[in-house]
Amino acid sequence: MWSSTSSTAAIPSDEEPSESSSSSSFSSSLFNFSSGNPRIEETRGLMHLFPDDTPSTLPVGRKPLVCVVGVPNHMTYADFCQFCGSFIQHMLEMRIVRMDGMEDQYSVLVRFDDQDSTDSFYKHYNGRRFSSLEVEVCRVLFTLDVQYTGSIEHAQPSNATSTELPTCPVCLERLDQDTGGILTTICNHSFHCSCISKWADSSCPVCRYCQQQAEKSICFVCQTTENLWICVICGYVGCGRYKGGHAIIHWKETQHCYSLEVETKRVWDYVGDNYVHRLIQSKTDGKLIELNTQCAHADNGCGSCSCEDNAMNEAILNSKVEAIVNEYNELLATQLENQKLYFESLLQEVKEESERKISKAVQKAISLKQQKIQSKIDRCKKEKKFLDDLNENLVKNEDIWKTKILAIEEREKKTTRLMDDRVADLEMQVKDSDFLIFFFLGNYNVHSV
Repeated sequence: MWSSTSSTAAIPSDEEPSESSSSSSFSSSLFNFSSGNPRIEETRGLMHLFPDDTPSTLPVGRKPLVCVVGVPNHMTYADFCQFCGSFIQHMLEMRIVRMDGMEDQYSVLVRFDDQDSTDSFYKHYNGRRFSSLEVEVCRVLFTLDVQYTGSIEHAQPSNATSTELPTCPVCLERLDQDTGGILTTICNHSFHCSCISKWADSSCPVCRYCQQQAEKSICFVCQTTENLWICVICGYVGCGRYKGGHAIIHWKETQHCYSLEVETKRVWDYVGDNYVHRLIQSKTDGKLIELNTQCAHADNGCGSCSCEDNAMNEAILNSKVEAIVNEYNELLATQLENQKLYFESLLQEVKEESERKISKAVQKAISLKQQKIQSKIDRCKKEKKFLDDLNENLVKNEDIWKTKILAIEEREKKTTRLMDDRVADLEMQVKDSDFLIFFFLGNYNVHSV
């Protein structure tokens, strides 16, 4: 379905294509990509992208085909469809692919119905953040051509999935580009965009393949990724004895004697110093198979040994099953009891440590409270002393002012008496003056007559 977008024939995988093979008149960059479930079938190809040296100008010779590069793995298909917004109506096809060298990101090939929608999508989303809370920026590059170089089958697919009908697995309607856009997941399963946008999980609704792969395990101490062992009791990850030996150190500290080798999926018993896991996971199809063991007489060319008799082996195996089950149950019970004691000791240590911290915190809080109360008491004493001094000064000033007021009143009284005496003298003088005047006027009248 998507291969119809490629304008050139697929080239063999053993030939290295050159940049000029796509188009001699356009300057483009060549990128390798892949898609599909790596456990089943992986499709590889090449895409020719226009460089984004001048994002403000649109390249000449562009097509209604773009590639959104570097989408974070935590963005699901529904998140990307929601991010595209109203442009989802103009998208005919979308294909999720992996770009070589981008392990934590994926890319999306998008084919639009016309060139105007493609240009509008480029101008609107190129350089825009996927979210306001993230630093990842959406990079949109015009795509000149897509070529498929071949596919690699890692496992034989089942008959039920070898030939898929052109219908959407969600709504069971035909995958018609005229009725709606089509999205092809990274595991090469196609859906309607409206159907996959309702799928909130990052896995495929058909095969459950998750585009966000789990992170590689590392040693908890030295951070190495080689020769790792996982404790089957507590999940501690440590390196083997040929690296830093942190797995065996963990066994000596915790007495967790069973550890799983990450690479071979086999369980090692540190007490018995041998492997105890009898089933391992096949790297071909992921199924559980029995761990091969050699006969003790195989080196001598034994041809009639009892180990070659399948019936005898089955009888011996059946007779030992109950004993093995009891043994494993007893080992499991012992390990669980040890684990219980170990974690109870850890809980006790944590409880004692928390009690010490609480006691220390309470003492510190009490001392701080006492210091604050003492500082308030000292401040109140200083204020009281200040007020007492001020009151004493005010009392002294009151006595002084009372004495001054009495003296002033005494002076006022003396001044008033002096004024009264002076007024009385003046009144006597006035009376005497009036008599003299009257006497002189009488004498004057007599002489005049």
